[in-house]
Amino acid sequence: MNKNDPSDTEKLKPHWRSADRSPLVRIMKSFVYAGRGVVDTVRSQTNAWVHLLATTAVVLSGLWFGLSPTEWCLAILAMGLVWGLEGLNTALERLADALHPEEHPLIGKAKDAASGAVLLGAIAAAAVGLIIYLPRFIALL
Repeated sequence: MNKNDPSDTEKLKPHWRSADRSPLVRIMKSFVYAGRGVVDTVRSQTNAWVHLLATTAVVLSGLWFGLSPTEWCLAILAMGLVWGLEGLNTALERLADALHPEEHPLIGKAKDAASGAVLLGAIAAAAVGLIIYLPRFIALL
């Protein structure tokens, strides 16, 4: 990439920057772009489908069992943690692939570390889910 080449410089500008001077328009556009990122993550990442099924199960079970506000807060934080980590992992993988399409040991380690972070977040979320739901499921038996 040549820093003096205007075509390369234009490619580096964030896609959400525009001539819009209104902060409200820029904020609205940033939500649209963020939504695209979430949809793209769900469409392209197999593990995101697992997270989507788990999220659906947690929400439906929470409605059925009538979770307390505190339990809802814990469940929402746990789900948000996993989804946030999955989004960061997806972003890191795509950025690494774009910058260095060939296999590289350090990029592989970075991807593994990001995937490991998602795994740790999912384990923590599962522990929160067990603490909230296991006693309720046992009571049904």
